[in-house]
Amino acid sequence: MKNVVLGAASTFAVIANLTATSAYAADEASSAESAAADAEASETITVTGARSNLTAEKERLQKIPGTVSIVDNADVEKGRAANLEDVLAYQPGVFAVATGGNGANLVSIRGSGINTFYGGYARGIRYLYDGASISGPGGTQETFLTPSSVSYTEVLNGSNAFSYGALALGGAINFVTSSGRTAPGLNLGIEGGSYGYRKYQASYGGVTADGATDYYIGASSNERDGYQEHTRNSARDVTLNLAHQFSDRLKVQLIVKYRKEKYFNGGNLTLEQIRNDPRHISPSVYGRKNWSALAIGKIDYTIDDKSRLELSFSANKFDLDNGLEAAWYNDWPSLYLTPQLRYLREGDTIFGLKSDTSIILTQTRLEDGDTYGGSRVNGQKVFTYHGGYSGSRDTSLAISNELHLSDDASITSGLSLVEALRDIRVVETLNPNTTTYPDRVRYDKWYVVPRLGASWKPIPQLQLFTSLGRSIDAPVTWGIGPRNTAQGVYVRSVLPQKGLTVEAGARANTGVFEGSLTLYRTWLHDEIHSIVVTPATATAEAVTDTVNASPTIHQGIEAALTVALWKGDSGDSVNLRQAYTYSDFYFRNDSDLGNNKLPGLPPHSYQAQLEWKSAAGFYAGADLRAISGYYADYTNSLKVPSYAIWGLRAGYERPDGQWKIYVDLKNLGNKHYAAAGSASYDYRGADAAVFWPGDGRSVFAGIAFHL
Repeated sequence: MKNVVLGAASTFAVIANLTATSAYAADEASSAESAAADAEASETITVTGARSNLTAEKERLQKIPGTVSIVDNADVEKGRAANLEDVLAYQPGVFAVATGGNGANLVSIRGSGINTFYGGYARGIRYLYDGASISGPGGTQETFLTPSSVSYTEVLNGSNAFSYGALALGGAINFVTSSGRTAPGLNLGIEGGSYGYRKYQASYGGVTADGATDYYIGASSNERDGYQEHTRNSARDVTLNLAHQFSDRLKVQLIVKYRKEKYFNGGNLTLEQIRNDPRHISPSVYGRKNWSALAIGKIDYTIDDKSRLELSFSANKFDLDNGLEAAWYNDWPSLYLTPQLRYLREGDTIFGLKSDTSIILTQTRLEDGDTYGGSRVNGQKVFTYHGGYSGSRDTSLAISNELHLSDDASITSGLSLVEALRDIRVVETLNPNTTTYPDRVRYDKWYVVPRLGASWKPIPQLQLFTSLGRSIDAPVTWGIGPRNTAQGVYVRSVLPQKGLTVEAGARANTGVFEGSLTLYRTWLHDEIHSIVVTPATATAEAVTDTVNASPTIHQGIEAALTVALWKGDSGDSVNLRQAYTYSDFYFRNDSDLGNNKLPGLPPHSYQAQLEWKSAAGFYAGADLRAISGYYADYTNSLKVPSYAIWGLRAGYERPDGQWKIYVDLKNLGNKHYAAAGSASYDYRGADAAVFWPGDGRSVFAGIAFHL
């Protein structure tokens, strides 16, 4: 083996040889409102303003020529609101499941982040809070990926996140924090249900009498004993959002978030174990304890009638203590520093046509980023190695323009310069490197990323669009190493993956029908894959490797449709909401694997909800989630079975907003199914202990008050 990045075909061949020697046992934001009115009137005005602001954001997003969606947290809270599986339901192109029902989430858009590290660091999607990135060279720690103190969530698939400087394959997910304008007054809520689930939350927000300052503070606590044995988890968080309007031109904002959580993974199971005893505990059980502290400072300055400047700086400090109650441990303390400048200009003319331009410059630098690993003896940590990540950074300078050919047609264009700097090294180790792999990998690569799109409304109810864009995904630091193996501690060079995506589609809203349909195809080079070499055991964590693959194709269909089936004279209605995603991901003539399908994600995913709503505030409905079977390995020898689960939901929301109550029943058929799994090169058709069980039949209920 040479001390270089391996070609994809030879890389997978090496993985094949490694896995062949391993024994796979079966067990193993808005304008200020006047506060001069009385409390009840103030509340009504503020809530109405919040909904109007949400509508305006939806209209802004829908100008983008591609798949985008927006999730109102008020809709999510009509049922259980525990994790990203709940938040991202019914979003086209998005596959989101909670592994074992815990806070660990598998979230993938257009096949991003295949076989990633659930419950630790996510990759392949840029996550933001209020437009400020919480992702960086080490990916995204999952601590803040919850619906706590969130007003609404924007989902921008693929290169449609260009205006956020987000150029990953999966695009971006932007959480917008609740504020004193969107969540005024005192709000109290409690929910609980099966497997010891309980969640308590409280918040208070408002606007000062002069309307210049709005404030919000929210706190929540959640616990869960778990469906699978030994999967207990608990978390506490607090959010502060302060904003002050100094003048018509100048506004400042401070957002502070802190969250601490601890949870356990009951260990991976085989498919046979999931079929027969999904609550079974595996010998590979372990826990994680982590915390995150985020501070975002923003300045919004209106220069003139046409231009505006946004400056922000965020600091994201987090720590992950991995391997609790196991024979091994990993500690990952990190700090992301992200300055960002955004310039927006509207109303210019080019060749007599209206033109809008935006520029964004953002950089995330990893400071104090290290990893420490070793074993645990009698509960005490015994050091083995220390890896360094500090200095790694991601930089993006993006310029985009929307040229309005007419009131109904526009062309969008953009160009971005992207830097991926990675510096990963073995600082100290008691396990000397005996391989030909290096002890350090450092590179600083720049890329030019163009984007071009067009949209046209032939009639007011219909929008047609198409776009062409490039994506760049730099490897996360932990994907490069260090690796702690029997052959020593080393790192492996993994290059950024590059993709070119073309998409075309339509949006329609007739009043009776509202939906979207997008077809896309992505040509990927050096796609980044994480592969299980040896599954976890009672005495050792799973051995994985991260490699660049040979050329691959990601293509599919993203569809969403809401139909008003019936509406009564009194305002009662029956609506059918649906989302369908078709994903066809495969190798493009790999020398070893041919055109095999990529493992880890289902080709078909369908969700539907039939709901009756009354003008008096009552609602009731049924929901369905159906997932097709998919492969668990690269040789396509082991397939994960398909499944369908259904549930019921009912509740009441008092029209004046003073209180609400719900009951949410999930997986009523008590289906035993694998929620997610880790892929290897070749399982040789044999079952392996690499799967997370989904929750069984469960009931949840909640009540909330607004005072």
